[in-house]
Amino acid sequence: MSNLQSTGGSAGSSTRPYLIRALHDWCTDNGYTPYLAVFVDRSVQVPMEYVKNSEIVLNVSFDATSGLQLGNEYIEFRARFGGVPRDIVVPVDHVIAIYARENGQGMAFPMPGDTAAVDLAAGDGEPAPEAALRGDPPPGLKLAPASEERSPAASSEEAPTEPPTPPTGGRPSLKRVK
Repeated sequence: MSNLQSTGGSAGSSTRPYLIRALHDWCTDNGYTPYLAVFVDRSVQVPMEYVKNSEIVLNVSFDATSGLQLGNEYIEFRARFGGVPRDIVVPVDHVIAIYARENGQGMAFPMPGDTAAVDLAAGDGEPAPEAALRGDPPPGLKLAPASEERSPAASSEEAPTEPPTPPTGGRPSLKRVK
């Protein structure tokens, strides 16, 4: 099945929220920390000072969040950023990947339909607390693409002590895992 939308006589609901919930459960059941990579525009409610290249990576483990709701339209929770509790609201169609921090296994999704660049005020570039979010996905991130239209990219070969360099084009580097 090359398309994650329901096929047949009538258009069904997106499978994206169901896959996000399933992979979140898998991470939790196996003791992994689930992270969401999110495309940020004006419809996403996150601390903008932590957004880089119109993307943010959020730790959505039960330890890092309170009131986590993985709904069909929105993902909502409360988390601390710099010690300050913040309400987070992410439209499900803005989730571009979910993966386990520890081993990089997860799934990537296509970018939302309207990906026009939005002028976001970037913060001072300081990393956010690990309990609330993560910067760029780790080098060597292994995600299974959610669409055959997405081409796999080579993983980064950076030294582990250097921070990862964001890929050009604003999309994470992904490796197809079969």
